[in-house]
Amino acid sequence: MARHFLELDGAATLETEHYILARRAVRDALELCAMAVVHGSAGLGKTYAVDEFLDELTVPVLWVSFPSRPTPRLVAATLLEQIDGRATRLDRFSIIARLVELLGEQTRLVVIDESQLLTPDCIELLRYLHDHQRTRFALVLVGGNGTWAVLSREPMLTSRVYRRVSFKALPRTDVIAAIPEYHPLYTGVDAGLLGLIDDLFAHGNLRNWAAFTHSAQRLAEETGRERLDEQIARNVFALHGGGGSNR
Repeated sequence: MARHFLELDGAATLETEHYILARRAVRDALELCAMAVVHGSAGLGKTYAVDEFLDELTVPVLWVSFPSRPTPRLVAATLLEQIDGRATRLDRFSIIARLVELLGEQTRLVVIDESQLLTPDCIELLRYLHDHQRTRFALVLVGGNGTWAVLSREPMLTSRVYRRVSFKALPRTDVIAAIPEYHPLYTGVDAGLLGLIDDLFAHGNLRNWAAFTHSAQRLAEETGRERLDEQIARNVFALHGGGGSNR
């Protein structure tokens, strides 16, 4: 189940344009066993959007991520271990042969998180597995800054990408419209105060909004207030180092 940053109590899912597009991209990729890429800066909600959609699926899902510059064997072994449920000592090529067999048994969804960390050899491995005539799975690559720059250097892969969604920070007007639905703390809060918080702290980044809301909620409880006000907001800025550097 998808979780809000800091497991923020009472937070709602904001169905932003990027959120809707990401869910559509995954659905379309799964329908055709195609490839999709969902990327953007940290904290914009891309992983949350994909993860929440997976809760609705009945097909098997493999969700994996790797440390910086993984080897092709690590990628292949991790995928195999997720399917088999046990570690493997097979060599890289034996693992790949076994993956081809297993990935052809039924439709699956494979999600690679933090895909900006993949090496060219790892990207080629994923392309090979996805293109193999015996396999049938959708491949979704999720990543942060630099993801598309990394993937676009591999034309054999990017030419096969069926859907691509690039997450960006919410513009101020969208923030003011959406945040009152995000958490009860913002019910009836003046648009000017929401704009101030976004300008000085959140910058259209949902993870920043979650961090702000978590701190503001605690301060409101400690002071017996039910609604956010400017004094609480500025105290949150102070708790987070002044509020102007969370870009």
